[in-house]
Amino acid sequence: MAKKNPNSPFEEITLPLPSSADLRGRQSVRATFKLSARAIDVLSIVATHLGIKQKSLFDHLIEDVKSLNIIANEIEDEAFGALERIQKTFVVSRRTLSCLEETSRQFNAPRDALVEYSIQRLLPVIAKERERHSKRKEVLNDINAHLEQGLKILQKARSLLGEEDPVYTRFESAMHGLVNAQAHIEDYVKRGSVIEDF
Repeated sequence: MAKKNPNSPFEEITLPLPSSADLRGRQSVRATFKLSARAIDVLSIVATHLGIKQKSLFDHLIEDVKSLNIIANEIEDEAFGALERIQKTFVVSRRTLSCLEETSRQFNAPRDALVEYSIQRLLPVIAKERERHSKRKEVLNDINAHLEQGLKILQKARSLLGEEDPVYTRFESAMHGLVNAQAHIEDYVKRGSVIEDF
């Protein structure tokens, strides 16, 4: 039950109080799993490409109990056992680890297999991002052509009007913005190139 705090500026608002168990559940812990190189790559690519921490991805995937239970029911021990796997340590929340261990016990499913197949759920995200990356490259090409044309116009404006002319100065300012935007976009597209070969 929420209590009013007489010293709070929100005297009229009743808010639920966080429980210590809930706060402890968000605490970060280290957990080691044996996963395929592909699963490790998938996690890394999605985290890098979408700008999401791997811990947040783990929390999202593993705390989806309904999906985790479906995965636990479908695990084929032989297929999983045939995978070549690498030991890797990740940072996860205490709640995520607890959820993973509980599902593993409940379904008698290997913890590593639950993580491996949960990560596979990110494959459609990579496929969609690969399509978007291709479109970003196309847009970047158009921006580059636009930038080249704009620089020609700026050069022409300088020679016809001079650097003190208000039309030249306004257009020069716009071109500075475009040059900066193009540099940021180009950098983003370059960083995203890892998704092309996956």
